Amino acid sequence: MAITKIQFSQFTAFEELDFTASPGINVLVGTNETGKTHLMKVAYAACDISKTKADFAEKLVRVFMPSFQHLGRLVRRPQTSSHDPIECHIGIFRDDTLSVHAYFPNLAMRSGDSMVASAKEWCDHPVKSVYIPVKEMLANAPGFRSLYAQREIHFEEIYADILDRAYLPPPRDPMDHDCRLLADLQEIIGGEVTTEGEEFFLSSKQGNLEFMLLAEGMRKLGLLWRLIWNGTMSKGSILFWDEPETNLNPKLFGPLVEILLELQRMGVQIFIATHDYVILKELDLRLNSQDQSENGQIHLHTTEAYLDIHPNAIAQAFDSLYDREIERSLR
Repeated sequence: MAITKIQFSQFTAFEELDFTASPGINVLVGTNETGKTHLMKVAYAACDISKTKADFAEKLVRVFMPSFQHLGRLVRRPQTSSHDPIECHIGIFRDDTLSVHAYFPNLAMRSGDSMVASAKEWCDHPVKSVYIPVKEMLANAPGFRSLYAQREIHFEEIYADILDRAYLPPPRDPMDHDCRLLADLQEIIGGEVTTEGEEFFLSSKQGNLEFMLLAEGMRKLGLLWRLIWNGTMSKGSILFWDEPETNLNPKLFGPLVEILLELQRMGVQIFIATHDYVILKELDLRLNSQDQSENGQIHLHTTEAYLDIHPNAIAQAFDSLYDREIERSLR
């Protein structure tokens, strides 16, 4: 069941937000500190608890890691000094029939100081989800999960979660379209992704190459291969990917976008946050009339085409470079 709406009131960077999501690919574009990552983290946390049955407010604390684990630090800070209490509301909706809500004040010290509504009904309909952070984790996987489980270390839980999903074995009955996607990715990365103990390897005809020796961009594509291979990304699941372009050669943006489009065609809802012009343009050029629309811009302008995004911080940056290049050539 796809996410249909995300609502915030007085949460981190947002005074008010009412975001209507596409069932296909949702592209979040904006300058730094506009809350793109925060939006995806909250939606992911809501999806994750539908499987784990964890407390929503506690999951938010583990995903965001506010200082001293004080939930109230996630409440939007007022522009002027004020001692008045501020109430935060988060609402995540799926298919307009299910929703989960969290309410907490800026004075909340613990997750127990919050009120979570509709959690039971939400968890009665679990959804598979995965959050791929900017930092690649597979190369550093050995020993991380046991350390995270046994010690208080300052890592957001998204890092432990992505490793839990990457280690999963394959499903009994892989789908045909999964096999096609895996073949496309194998051609790009040059092999399959395997594990020995807790260490990840790229396996090819030349042998096994440990992930620590792979370029980080290839590791990210290897993670994508692994998540498709083990069924984490399949029909009905939701993918959140923060800056997929990071450390990836631009010539691979096109194949990556084609794989994302194929995932959404087979029923995966996708949210990506990007600062990259080429990613946006590849999406714009490769979309066909059967594809679901992409949603852009966070505060809040929603559009089906790249050229209609306004304001567009990425295009503005490239326009500025072009203008300065012309100005220099005319001196």
